[in-house]
Amino acid sequence: MHDVTDIQPPLDRLGIALRYLFAATPLLLYGLMLTLLAGNDAVPRGVLLALPFDMLLGVAALVLMWWRRRWPRVIALLTGALTTVSFSALGAAVVSYLSLCTHRSARWIALTAVFLWGCLTLSGAWQGRLGFVLVYAAMAGVAVGTLTVLGLYLRERRELAAARRAADLAAQARRVEQAQLAERLKIAQEMHDVLAHRISLLAMLAGGLSHRTDLTAEQNRDTALAIQENAHQSLNELRAVLGSLRRDGPQAPQPTLGELEALFEEVRAAGQRVDATNAIDGSEGLPERTGRHVYRIVQEALTNARKHAPGSRVCAELAGRAGEGVRIKVSNPASPGVRGPGAGLGLVGLAERTRLAGGGISHGIRDGRFVLDAWLPWDAH
Repeated sequence: MHDVTDIQPPLDRLGIALRYLFAATPLLLYGLMLTLLAGNDAVPRGVLLALPFDMLLGVAALVLMWWRRRWPRVIALLTGALTTVSFSALGAAVVSYLSLCTHRSARWIALTAVFLWGCLTLSGAWQGRLGFVLVYAAMAGVAVGTLTVLGLYLRERRELAAARRAADLAAQARRVEQAQLAERLKIAQEMHDVLAHRISLLAMLAGGLSHRTDLTAEQNRDTALAIQENAHQSLNELRAVLGSLRRDGPQAPQPTLGELEALFEEVRAAGQRVDATNAIDGSEGLPERTGRHVYRIVQEALTNARKHAPGSRVCAELAGRAGEGVRIKVSNPASPGVRGPGAGLGLVGLAERTRLAGGGISHGIRDGRFVLDAWLPWDAH
């Protein structure tokens, strides 16, 4: 069974190079010593023969160090064992032991620490003097203890960095999810505005056909054609809204303030009585985004009137100028079917749209009329 920390982060090239440079430091020192002593006749021949052997074991330890992340326990024990007879292997043993400390369990760290201390102590025992061995053992204990603390510190930092990376990834995922949700809500609001308007028109036209028996054949045909035209228009507008889900292709044009008159004519043709007044000063300079918000607010207000006060006369008043913003006031006679403020999903959507645009909205029954009153800044969000 593997430890939780078996999954190790990859090392970059600089990190690998620095580790091998540190591990090769004793080997390089012995190589320099051998170079300096090679021409000195006063140096015993045994020393000159021992140095290459020590260096050979150091090279073997460096080669073994390559697999320390795959078999950390085995490599730490093997390189530690080589320190018994080779000073050149000490660097590789230190790096392998630190690698073990940063990735393995406390049980294996303790066992390997005792083994490494024993190997270092045994390497000093070749001197044969008890006092020297005791001092060497104490120094080895301090060195192994320091390495253990350093390894555990590096492990803590690595785990903290991994936790921060995981938290950053989770936060980024939440931001992406929130952005996707906001986009879905925006599309849902557009679909509601479009479909509620069209379907209420269809319901009004179909209701006229089902309740009126005095219509001529030509009037019935005109009403049926109007129903067909509105059905086709509903599909086209629905395709335009859903087209915003696609990343390729041009976006469908959005309605603006200039299309309000066409909207009024359309609902009048369907039988809804609307008195509209547009007193916006300098409407040609109104930003396109603000005009779109105004259009959607008026559209939803007309839809709301058709649903809850069918057949009643609707008054739509628009006013405003640059620097003061735009005011939209739509009212119709209240009826038993009109619900209180906040009850309709369409009104909830309008309130959210207006809030996000930086404006405000209120609605309720005043003097026997249901009044929707909205304000938008001239340069809405």
